[in-house]
Amino acid sequence: MVLGFFSVAIMELLVFLACFELVTKYKCWDEIKKGNVAVAMATGGKIFGICNVLRFCIQAKSSVYEAMTWSFVGFALLLIAYFLFEFLTPVFSIDKEIERDNRAVGLISMIISVSLSFVIGASIM
Repeated sequence: MVLGFFSVAIMELLVFLACFELVTKYKCWDEIKKGNVAVAMATGGKIFGICNVLRFCIQAKSSVYEAMTWSFVGFALLLIAYFLFEFLTPVFSIDKEIERDNRAVGLISMIISVSLSFVIGASIM
């Protein structure tokens, strides 16, 4: 059972991070390699958020299949939150600011991902 959930977590991280990579205007891992702390914080928040939602699914005593299903729902909600964050800040582009290493925006992005993962996870339980 542990290996099943661990395998699912790794697979989901790869898939979900690839999806986030497609929707951001910057390349996460290229920017992190350059030392862009804002991108590292935003990406770290997404990693935490994805894993935290899966943690709630596992805690709910779900099967591996149910945990995968609910974590996909959780990921979709995190993705919607990402788009809402960008949409609700019309005075500047979140992606452009994070790419410029604006650490304040990176930190807020991380906090939003982490915070919403708790809300999403609790609602799944």
